[in-house]
Amino acid sequence: MIVALAAPWFFDARGYGIRVLCMIFLFAAVAQAWNIVGGLANQISLGHAAFFGIGAYTSTILLIKFGVSPWLGLVVGMALAMALAVLLALPTLKLAGHYFALATLAFAEVLRIIANSAGSLTGGPQGLSIPFNPNGGFWAFQFSSTVMHYYIMLAAFLLVSGVFWAIKVSAFGYRLRAVRENEDAAEVAGVDTFRTKLMALLISAALTALCGTLFAQFNFFFDPDSVFGSSAISIRMALITIIGGIGTLAGPLLGALFLLPLEEFINATLSSRIAGLSQLVYGVILIVMILVKPAGFVALFSGRKWSWIK
Repeated sequence: MIVALAAPWFFDARGYGIRVLCMIFLFAAVAQAWNIVGGLANQISLGHAAFFGIGAYTSTILLIKFGVSPWLGLVVGMALAMALAVLLALPTLKLAGHYFALATLAFAEVLRIIANSAGSLTGGPQGLSIPFNPNGGFWAFQFSSTVMHYYIMLAAFLLVSGVFWAIKVSAFGYRLRAVRENEDAAEVAGVDTFRTKLMALLISAALTALCGTLFAQFNFFFDPDSVFGSSAISIRMALITIIGGIGTLAGPLLGALFLLPLEEFINATLSSRIAGLSQLVYGVILIVMILVKPAGFVALFSGRKWSWIK
């Protein structure tokens, strides 16, 4: 924790390094939100970009059209994401395995198409740019230094991780793990599996929308593909969790600490050489990592003294 708090002081406040640190904690947070559903309940969602994008668009549209502070827009985005999660859950939560994954993927893709089509509201394929207000300050979520964004991202990660841990050690968490191990047996034991999965999805959706708002305010620009895209958001958050250690507290952070800098390094060194080379190398590394450490990086930490990260 001391290292995380002191990290910004070793980087240029407006440089590239601090931006990478911000993205590490942001995607660690969004992966942790996904971990509630994908890790604890084994409901592998490939459509969480839907909630991420809802958070980004809701807060930004409210800011541009009505001058509403992004902090209030964040709350509205979380509420709207939960409402959409209910709509998604009703027809899909009774599905299992790859059927559920494909249904959630289609849900996010529908929202991406809508965002591309509703140009008058969303900016269409051109996206939305957040107007810069040099005198905005905290209430406008605009700062002269990236350091403040870093601490907000760190706080978001700690918040989402706190929620994850509170769920994991609670009776609700035990019900989720019962669903994960054997849903039919959990039903026989008296667990309302649909309600349990629905509650997990609602919490996960709200936290993912929160991260979407932070992403939008940090980047000042986004388009439908960058916030609703399956590869950019949904698959990335799942990969971060799986590489780090699915269903564990530290897994999303370990995965983000590995994957985000790796992705940046490969893109910087290989993308200008041969078309598609950076993506190929990145994919090969991911495959090797999963084959070598299928349980994720948390498998490196064994013994009772490391039990808290699992």
